[in-house]
Amino acid sequence: MSKIIDGKELAKKVRLELKDEVEKLKKDENIHPKLAVIMVGSDPASQIYVRNKSKACDEIGIEFEEFLLDENTTQKELLDLIDKLNENEKVNGILLQSPIPKNLDINEAFRRISPEKDVDGFNPVNVGKLTLGQKGFVSCTPFGVIKMLEEYNIDIEGKNAVVLGRSNIVGKPMSQCLLNKNATVTICHSKTKNINDITKNADIIVAAIGKKEFVKGDMVKEGAVVIDVGINRGEDGKLKGDVDFEEVSKKASYITPVPGGVGPMTIAMLMTNVVKAAKDQNK
Repeated sequence: MSKIIDGKELAKKVRLELKDEVEKLKKDENIHPKLAVIMVGSDPASQIYVRNKSKACDEIGIEFEEFLLDENTTQKELLDLIDKLNENEKVNGILLQSPIPKNLDINEAFRRISPEKDVDGFNPVNVGKLTLGQKGFVSCTPFGVIKMLEEYNIDIEGKNAVVLGRSNIVGKPMSQCLLNKNATVTICHSKTKNINDITKNADIIVAAIGKKEFVKGDMVKEGAVVIDVGINRGEDGKLKGDVDFEEVSKKASYITPVPGGVGPMTIAMLMTNVVKAAKDQNK
């Protein structure tokens, strides 16, 4: 039976460490980390995510400001707000909550966020730095996955790692993070043939494709490490991952649950990035 990688517990530890750090920054250096979150429209899932981010900021002592724009917001209005936040010295991190209405260009908006304040790691400058192995902001979910592997002393170097999914938010940066840690990385996606043959050879599997319980027991070799990034709603209304937990947990050496695995770590890493941004900007 697998060991459970407890993302909830690890995220709690990260947040407590950050809380101490933020208290010291305020007291010793008069640095008050601040995150600005922009939300366009009223997507219910986004509202929950933003509320969770606000709670985490509150707990750690990071100042939080939310900018709610209605669905009829123009591209110019969105970019003008980003410019204003870029220029505001009190704001250290800027996050644009996705999805945004289809009439708006999210990539142009990500490009507009200053790389120094891009705590989500989506500005092409930070994406480029990750690719080149340079220091910058790393997308929070992959950053969280690497932190989990390190915390549980799971060796990445020289291992066969398979990433299921090639999204700009998880799949691509995840594969780059693993590559930077000297893993041999294969990316599988909707056009990949014989996925089962590929996953069976993996020492580490990261599933991020948004398909409920896609990864079955017969796709995983004995002793593999399985990280489940997926969040899907089951017919019973409960959250399910991209991995069939019941089947796969019988074979994996380590596995993340859904919920309580990667999700809490994503927010913890966002908070880590905001504190880093505040320190870097005040150097």
